[in-house]
Amino acid sequence: MGGVTILRIRGRVLIGPDETRGDVWVVGGRITFERPTAARDVVTLDGWVLPGLVDAHSHVGLGLAGAVDDKTAEEQAVADRDAGALLLRDAGSPTDTRWTDARDDLPPIVRAGRHIARTRRYIKDFAEEVEPGELAGAVRREARRGDGWVKLVGDWIDRERGDLTSCWPADAVRAAIAAAHREGARVTAHCFAEDALRDLAEAGIDCVEHATGLTEDTIPLFAERGVAIVPTLVNIGTFPGLAAQGEARYPRWAAHMRRLHARRYDTVRAAHDAGVPLYTGTDGGSSLPHGLIGSEVAELVTAGIPVDDALAAATWSARRWLGRPGLTEGAPADLVVYAADPRRDIGVLGHPSRVVLRGRVVARTPRAPGAASRPSRPLSPPFE
Repeated sequence: MGGVTILRIRGRVLIGPDETRGDVWVVGGRITFERPTAARDVVTLDGWVLPGLVDAHSHVGLGLAGAVDDKTAEEQAVADRDAGALLLRDAGSPTDTRWTDARDDLPPIVRAGRHIARTRRYIKDFAEEVEPGELAGAVRREARRGDGWVKLVGDWIDRERGDLTSCWPADAVRAAIAAAHREGARVTAHCFAEDALRDLAEAGIDCVEHATGLTEDTIPLFAERGVAIVPTLVNIGTFPGLAAQGEARYPRWAAHMRRLHARRYDTVRAAHDAGVPLYTGTDGGSSLPHGLIGSEVAELVTAGIPVDDALAAATWSARRWLGRPGLTEGAPADLVVYAADPRRDIGVLGHPSRVVLRGRVVARTPRAPGAASRPSRPLSPPFE
Protein backbone atom coordinates (compact mmCIF):
# COMPACT_ATOMS: atom_id res chain seq x y z
CA MET A 1 0.00 0.00 0.00
CA GLY A 2 2.96 2.29 -0.31
CA GLY A 3 2.04 5.67 -1.77
CA VAL A 4 -1.65 5.23 -1.02
CA THR A 5 -3.00 7.68 1.54
CA ILE A 6 -5.10 5.94 4.16
CA LEU A 7 -7.52 7.68 6.48
CA ARG A 8 -7.89 6.56 10.05
CA ILE A 9 -11.08 7.79 11.69
CA ARG A 10 -10.45 7.75 15.42
CA GLY A 11 -12.90 8.63 18.15
CA ARG A 12 -16.54 7.59 18.26
CA VAL A 13 -17.93 6.39 14.93
CA LEU A 14 -21.72 6.14 15.06
CA ILE A 15 -22.52 3.43 12.55
CA GLY A 16 -26.07 2.71 13.72
CA PRO A 17 -28.67 3.82 16.25
CA ASP A 18 -27.12 1.76 19.05
CA GLU A 19 -23.69 0.93 17.67
CA THR A 20 -20.41 2.82 17.83
CA ARG A 21 -16.89 1.89 16.80
CA GLY A 22 -13.60 3.27 17.97
CA ASP A 23 -11.63 3.14 14.73
CA VAL A 24 -12.61 3.03 11.08
CA TRP A 25 -10.16 2.97 8.20
CA VAL A 26 -10.60 4.32 4.69
CA VAL A 27 -8.66 2.54 1.97
CA GLY A 28 -9.23 3.19 -1.71
CA GLY A 29 -12.17 5.39 -0.88
CA ARG A 30 -14.01 2.65 1.02
CA ILE A 31 -14.74 1.79 4.63
CA THR A 32 -13.01 -1.04 6.42
CA PHE A 33 -12.99 -2.01 10.08
CA GLU A 34 -9.77 -4.02 9.67
CA ARG A 35 -6.49 -2.22 10.23
CA PRO A 36 -4.53 -2.30 6.95
CA THR A 37 -1.45 -4.54 7.21
CA ALA A 38 0.82 -1.95 5.63
CA ALA A 39 -0.69 1.27 6.90
CA ARG A 40 1.72 3.91 5.69
CA ASP A 41 0.88 7.49 4.70
CA VAL A 42 -1.88 7.55 7.27
CA VAL A 43 -3.96 10.68 7.92
CA THR A 44 -5.85 10.55 11.21
CA LEU A 45 -9.14 12.36 11.80
CA ASP A 46 -10.40 12.63 15.37
CA GLY A 47 -13.93 13.33 16.52
CA TRP A 48 -17.47 12.09 16.51
CA VAL A 49 -18.44 10.59 13.17
CA LEU A 50 -21.77 10.08 11.39
CA PRO A 51 -22.56 8.64 7.97
CA GLY A 52 -22.99 11.35 5.38
CA LEU A 53 -26.26 13.15 6.12
CA VAL A 54 -29.25 12.83 3.80
CA ASP A 55 -31.18 15.81 2.45
CA ALA A 56 -34.22 14.03 1.05
CA HIS A 57 -35.82 17.21 -0.29
CA SER A 58 -33.28 19.20 -2.24
CA HIS A 59 -33.52 20.98 -5.59
CA VAL A 60 -30.09 21.04 -7.21
CA GLY A 61 -30.60 22.76 -10.55
CA LEU A 62 -33.57 24.87 -9.48
CA GLY A 63 -33.53 28.59 -8.81
CA LEU A 64 -35.99 31.41 -8.27
CA ALA A 65 -36.83 31.58 -11.98
CA GLY A 66 -36.70 27.85 -12.71
CA ALA A 67 -33.73 26.13 -14.33
CA VAL A 68 -30.22 27.34 -13.50
CA ASP A 69 -26.88 26.99 -15.27
CA ASP A 70 -24.31 24.32 -14.42
CA LYS A 71 -22.16 26.68 -12.37
CA THR A 72 -25.07 27.54 -10.09
CA ALA A 73 -26.08 23.90 -9.78
CA GLU A 74 -22.50 23.07 -8.79
CA GLU A 75 -22.52 25.78 -6.11
CA GLN A 76 -25.78 24.37 -4.74
CA ALA A 77 -24.38 20.85 -4.53
CA VAL A 78 -21.18 22.10 -2.88
CA ALA A 79 -23.17 24.04 -0.27
CA ASP A 80 -25.07 20.87 0.63
CA ARG A 81 -21.87 18.83 0.66
CA ASP A 82 -19.97 21.22 2.90
CA ALA A 83 -22.87 21.16 5.37
CA GLY A 84 -22.48 17.38 5.58
CA ALA A 85 -25.32 16.34 3.23
CA LEU A 86 -23.62 13.62 1.19
CA LEU A 87 -26.74 12.04 -0.30
CA LEU A 88 -29.44 14.18 -1.91
CA ARG A 89 -32.88 13.27 -3.14
CA ASP A 90 -33.72 15.92 -5.70
CA ALA A 91 -37.45 16.45 -5.26
CA GLY A 92 -38.07 18.02 -8.64
CA SER A 93 -35.86 20.07 -10.94
CA PRO A 94 -36.22 21.37 -14.51
CA THR A 95 -32.45 21.09 -15.01
CA ASP A 96 -30.57 18.05 -16.26
CA THR A 97 -27.96 17.46 -13.55
CA ARG A 98 -26.74 14.05 -14.77
CA TRP A 99 -23.32 15.57 -15.39
CA THR A 100 -22.76 15.70 -11.62
CA ASP A 101 -22.65 11.90 -11.52
CA ALA A 102 -19.17 11.99 -13.04
CA ARG A 103 -17.87 14.32 -10.30
CA ASP A 104 -16.41 12.46 -7.33
CA ASP A 105 -16.34 15.71 -5.32
CA LEU A 106 -20.11 16.23 -5.47
CA PRO A 107 -22.73 14.29 -3.49
CA PRO A 108 -24.78 11.60 -5.25
CA ILE A 109 -28.24 12.74 -6.31
CA VAL A 110 -31.35 10.55 -6.40
CA ARG A 111 -33.57 12.38 -8.88
CA ALA A 112 -37.34 12.65 -9.18
CA GLY A 113 -37.46 14.21 -12.63
CA ARG A 114 -39.39 17.46 -12.93
CA HIS A 115 -42.33 18.51 -10.76
CA ILE A 116 -45.70 17.64 -12.32
CA ALA A 117 -48.35 20.27 -11.54
CA ARG A 118 -51.88 21.20 -12.56
CA THR A 119 -52.01 24.01 -15.13
CA ARG A 120 -51.42 27.40 -13.44
CA ARG A 121 -51.42 25.77 -10.02
CA TYR A 122 -47.76 26.07 -9.10
CA ILE A 123 -44.77 28.39 -9.29
CA LYS A 124 -44.11 29.59 -12.84
CA ASP A 125 -41.37 27.73 -14.76
CA PHE A 126 -40.82 25.11 -12.05
CA ALA A 127 -43.02 22.26 -13.28
CA GLU A 128 -44.41 20.41 -16.23
CA GLU A 129 -48.04 21.59 -16.14
CA VAL A 130 -50.79 19.19 -17.26
CA GLU A 131 -54.49 18.51 -16.83
CA PRO A 132 -55.86 15.42 -15.01
CA GLY A 133 -56.30 13.35 -18.16
CA GLU A 134 -52.61 13.87 -18.99
CA LEU A 135 -51.27 13.12 -15.52
CA ALA A 136 -50.52 9.41 -15.92
CA GLY A 137 -48.65 10.02 -19.16
CA ALA A 138 -46.58 12.78 -17.58
CA VAL A 139 -45.77 10.49 -14.65
CA ARG A 140 -44.51 7.80 -17.02
CA ARG A 141 -42.21 10.30 -18.75
CA GLU A 142 -40.77 11.66 -15.52
CA ALA A 143 -40.35 8.17 -14.07
CA ARG A 144 -38.05 7.39 -16.99
CA ARG A 145 -36.07 10.59 -16.40
CA GLY A 146 -35.64 10.12 -12.66
CA ASP A 147 -33.84 7.68 -10.40
CA GLY A 148 -36.84 5.77 -9.12
CA TRP A 149 -38.96 8.72 -7.97
CA VAL A 150 -41.66 11.01 -9.38
CA LYS A 151 -42.82 14.29 -7.80
CA LEU A 152 -46.41 15.56 -7.98
CA VAL A 153 -47.76 18.89 -6.79
CA GLY A 154 -50.69 17.66 -4.72
CA ASP A 155 -52.16 20.97 -3.63
CA TRP A 156 -51.70 24.68 -4.22
CA ILE A 157 -53.68 27.89 -3.97
CA ASP A 158 -56.91 27.95 -5.99
CA ARG A 159 -57.30 31.58 -6.97
CA GLU A 160 -61.08 31.32 -7.36
CA ARG A 161 -61.53 29.89 -3.87
CA GLY A 162 -58.75 31.96 -2.38
CA ASP A 163 -57.31 29.02 -0.45
CA LEU A 164 -55.26 25.84 -0.73
CA THR A 165 -57.13 23.00 -2.44
CA SER A 166 -56.29 19.63 -3.95
CA CYS A 167 -54.98 19.79 -7.53
CA TRP A 168 -56.17 16.40 -8.76
CA PRO A 169 -59.32 14.26 -8.71
CA ALA A 170 -58.94 10.93 -6.95
CA ASP A 171 -59.21 8.82 -10.10
CA ALA A 172 -56.39 10.74 -11.81
CA VAL A 173 -54.17 10.28 -8.74
CA ARG A 174 -54.86 6.53 -8.64
CA ALA A 175 -54.03 6.14 -12.33
CA ALA A 176 -50.87 8.22 -12.03
CA ILE A 177 -49.47 6.40 -9.01
CA ALA A 178 -50.25 3.03 -10.60
CA ALA A 179 -48.42 4.16 -13.76
CA ALA A 180 -45.36 5.17 -11.75
CA HIS A 181 -45.31 1.88 -9.88
CA ARG A 182 -45.48 -0.03 -13.16
CA GLU A 183 -42.37 1.91 -14.22
CA GLY A 184 -40.64 0.84 -11.00
CA ALA A 185 -40.76 4.36 -9.53
CA ARG A 186 -41.99 5.62 -6.18
CA VAL A 187 -44.17 8.72 -5.96
CA THR A 188 -44.01 11.70 -3.65
CA ALA A 189 -46.16 14.82 -3.59
CA HIS A 190 -45.97 18.39 -2.36
CA CYS A 191 -48.84 18.92 0.08
CA PHE A 192 -49.33 21.79 2.51
CA ALA A 193 -53.03 21.39 3.34
CA GLU A 194 -55.46 18.70 4.42
CA ASP A 195 -57.65 18.05 1.37
CA ALA A 196 -55.39 15.92 -0.84
CA LEU A 197 -53.84 13.65 1.78
CA ARG A 198 -56.48 10.92 2.06
CA ASP A 199 -56.80 10.51 -1.71
CA LEU A 200 -53.02 10.27 -2.08
CA ALA A 201 -52.60 7.72 0.70
CA GLU A 202 -55.49 5.58 -0.50
CA ALA A 203 -54.07 5.69 -4.03
CA GLY A 204 -50.82 4.14 -2.77
CA ILE A 205 -48.47 7.11 -2.67
CA ASP A 206 -45.08 6.39 -1.14
CA CYS A 207 -44.21 9.75 0.43
CA VAL A 208 -45.56 13.25 1.04
CA GLU A 209 -43.44 16.38 1.28
CA HIS A 210 -44.21 18.97 4.00
CA ALA A 211 -47.40 17.17 5.15
CA THR A 212 -48.43 20.07 7.39
CA GLY A 213 -52.08 19.18 6.79
CA LEU A 214 -51.92 15.82 8.56
CA THR A 215 -54.60 15.45 11.22
CA GLU A 216 -55.83 12.84 13.69
CA ASP A 217 -57.93 11.45 10.81
CA THR A 218 -55.11 10.99 8.29
CA ILE A 219 -52.11 10.24 10.52
CA PRO A 220 -53.37 6.68 11.29
CA LEU A 221 -53.93 6.10 7.56
CA PHE A 222 -50.35 7.18 6.76
CA ALA A 223 -49.02 4.90 9.49
CA GLU A 224 -51.11 1.95 8.30
CA ARG A 225 -50.05 2.40 4.66
CA GLY A 226 -46.40 3.17 5.49
CA VAL A 227 -46.54 6.54 3.73
CA ALA A 228 -43.36 8.44 4.61
CA ILE A 229 -43.20 12.18 5.23
CA VAL A 230 -40.40 14.70 4.75
CA PRO A 231 -41.57 17.65 6.89
CA THR A 232 -39.10 20.34 5.69
CA LEU A 233 -39.60 22.30 8.89
CA VAL A 234 -37.08 24.95 7.86
CA ASN A 235 -39.35 25.62 4.90
CA ILE A 236 -42.52 25.66 7.00
CA GLY A 237 -40.88 28.38 9.07
CA THR A 238 -41.39 30.74 6.09
CA PHE A 239 -45.20 30.45 6.19
CA PRO A 240 -45.88 33.56 8.32
CA GLY A 241 -43.88 35.72 5.90
CA LEU A 242 -45.72 34.31 2.91
CA ALA A 243 -49.05 34.82 4.67
CA ALA A 244 -48.21 38.46 5.33
CA GLN A 245 -47.41 39.01 1.65
CA GLY A 246 -50.68 37.51 0.45
CA GLU A 247 -53.11 38.51 3.16
CA ALA A 248 -54.62 41.54 1.43
CA ARG A 249 -55.50 39.55 -1.67
CA TYR A 250 -56.20 36.11 -0.20
CA PRO A 251 -57.07 36.39 3.50
CA ARG A 252 -58.44 32.82 3.76
CA TRP A 253 -55.23 31.41 2.33
CA ALA A 254 -53.13 33.55 4.67
CA ALA A 255 -55.07 32.43 7.73
CA HIS A 256 -54.78 28.80 6.64
CA MET A 257 -51.01 29.09 6.22
CA ARG A 258 -50.71 30.57 9.70
CA ARG A 259 -52.73 27.72 11.21
CA LEU A 260 -50.57 25.12 9.49
CA HIS A 261 -47.47 26.90 10.77
CA ALA A 262 -48.77 27.20 14.33
CA ARG A 263 -49.37 23.47 14.68
CA ARG A 264 -46.33 22.29 12.68
CA TYR A 265 -44.44 20.80 15.64
CA ASP A 266 -47.51 19.07 17.04
CA THR A 267 -48.23 17.59 13.60
CA VAL A 268 -44.74 16.18 13.12
CA ARG A 269 -44.58 14.82 16.66
CA ALA A 270 -47.99 13.15 16.34
CA ALA A 271 -46.97 11.55 13.04
CA HIS A 272 -43.74 10.25 14.56
CA ASP A 273 -45.51 8.90 17.63
CA ALA A 274 -48.00 7.06 15.40
CA GLY A 275 -45.19 5.32 13.53
CA VAL A 276 -45.20 7.34 10.29
CA PRO A 277 -41.73 7.05 8.67
CA LEU A 278 -39.96 10.40 8.90
CA TYR A 279 -36.95 11.69 6.93
CA THR A 280 -35.07 14.98 6.73
CA GLY A 281 -35.24 17.47 3.87
CA THR A 282 -34.67 21.20 3.57
CA ASP A 283 -36.31 22.32 0.28
CA GLY A 284 -33.08 24.10 -0.59
CA GLY A 285 -33.06 25.59 -4.08
CA SER A 286 -36.34 27.47 -4.33
CA SER A 287 -37.03 30.08 -1.66
CA LEU A 288 -34.36 28.66 0.66
CA PRO A 289 -30.59 28.31 0.27
CA HIS A 290 -28.81 25.00 0.21
CA GLY A 291 -26.75 23.78 3.15
CA LEU A 292 -29.43 23.76 5.87
CA ILE A 293 -29.50 20.08 6.78
CA GLY A 294 -28.15 20.66 10.31
CA SER A 295 -30.90 23.19 10.95
CA GLU A 296 -33.57 20.75 9.76
CA VAL A 297 -32.42 18.01 12.15
CA ALA A 298 -32.39 20.56 14.98
CA GLU A 299 -35.96 21.54 14.05
CA LEU A 300 -37.07 17.93 14.44
CA VAL A 301 -35.60 17.89 17.92
CA THR A 302 -37.36 21.18 18.71
CA ALA A 303 -40.61 19.53 17.61
CA GLY A 304 -40.11 16.85 20.24
CA ILE A 305 -38.63 14.06 18.13
CA PRO A 306 -36.09 12.11 20.25
CA VAL A 307 -32.52 12.95 19.26
CA ASP A 308 -31.70 9.38 18.23
CA ASP A 309 -34.73 9.28 15.94
CA ALA A 310 -33.94 12.70 14.46
CA LEU A 311 -30.40 11.53 13.68
CA ALA A 312 -31.76 8.32 12.15
CA ALA A 313 -34.05 10.37 9.92
CA ALA A 314 -30.95 12.07 8.52
CA THR A 315 -28.58 9.09 8.43
CA TRP A 316 -29.15 5.35 8.88
CA SER A 317 -32.87 5.18 8.25
CA ALA A 318 -32.79 7.67 5.37
CA ARG A 319 -29.95 5.87 3.62
CA ARG A 320 -31.74 2.55 3.93
CA TRP A 321 -34.96 4.16 2.58
CA LEU A 322 -33.08 5.42 -0.49
CA GLY A 323 -31.21 2.15 -0.96
CA ARG A 324 -27.77 3.53 -0.13
CA PRO A 325 -25.30 2.14 2.45
CA GLY A 326 -24.14 3.77 5.65
CA LEU A 327 -20.78 3.11 7.32
CA THR A 328 -20.56 -0.60 6.52
CA GLU A 329 -17.63 -2.74 5.46
CA GLY A 330 -16.74 -1.97 1.85
CA ALA A 331 -19.16 0.95 1.48
CA PRO A 332 -18.06 4.26 -0.03
CA ALA A 333 -16.45 6.36 2.70
CA ASP A 334 -19.02 9.17 2.92
CA LEU A 335 -18.88 10.53 6.45
CA VAL A 336 -18.92 13.68 8.54
CA VAL A 337 -16.69 14.43 11.53
CA TYR A 338 -17.80 16.63 14.42
CA ALA A 339 -15.92 18.04 17.41
CA ALA A 340 -18.60 16.88 19.89
CA ASP A 341 -21.25 14.22 20.27
CA PRO A 342 -24.33 15.26 18.24
CA ARG A 343 -26.50 13.11 20.49
CA ARG A 344 -25.72 15.48 23.35
CA ASP A 345 -25.67 18.71 21.36
CA ILE A 346 -27.66 18.57 18.13
CA GLY A 347 -26.35 22.03 17.25
CA VAL A 348 -22.96 20.60 16.29
CA LEU A 349 -24.51 19.23 13.09
CA GLY A 350 -24.35 22.77 11.74
CA HIS A 351 -20.58 22.87 12.23
CA PRO A 352 -18.81 19.82 10.77
CA SER A 353 -15.05 19.85 11.30
CA ARG A 354 -14.37 17.53 8.36
CA VAL A 355 -16.46 16.21 5.48
CA VAL A 356 -15.22 13.08 3.73
CA LEU A 357 -16.78 12.12 0.39
CA ARG A 358 -15.75 8.90 -1.37
CA GLY A 359 -12.75 8.70 0.94
CA ARG A 360 -11.46 12.23 0.30
CA VAL A 361 -11.56 15.15 2.70
CA VAL A 362 -13.57 17.68 0.70
CA ALA A 363 -14.36 20.25 3.38
CA ARG A 364 -12.22 21.24 6.36
CA THR A 365 -13.90 24.34 7.70
CA PRO A 366 -17.64 25.01 7.70
CA ARG A 367 -18.96 27.71 5.44
CA ALA A 368 -22.05 29.66 6.38
CA PRO A 369 -25.14 27.60 5.56
CA GLY A 370 -26.31 28.40 2.06
CA ALA A 371 -23.50 30.91 1.44
CA ALA A 372 -22.95 29.68 -2.10
CA SER A 373 -26.60 29.42 -3.05
CA ARG A 374 -28.62 32.05 -1.22
CA PRO A 375 -31.40 33.45 -3.44
CA SER A 376 -30.86 37.05 -4.48
CA ARG A 377 -34.49 38.00 -3.84
CA PRO A 378 -37.44 36.53 -1.98
CA LEU A 379 -39.47 33.91 -3.83
CA SER A 380 -42.55 35.40 -5.45
CA PRO A 381 -45.65 34.50 -3.45
CA PRO A 382 -47.50 31.46 -4.86
CA PHE A 383 -50.54 33.53 -5.73
CA GLU A 384 -48.80 35.66 -8.35
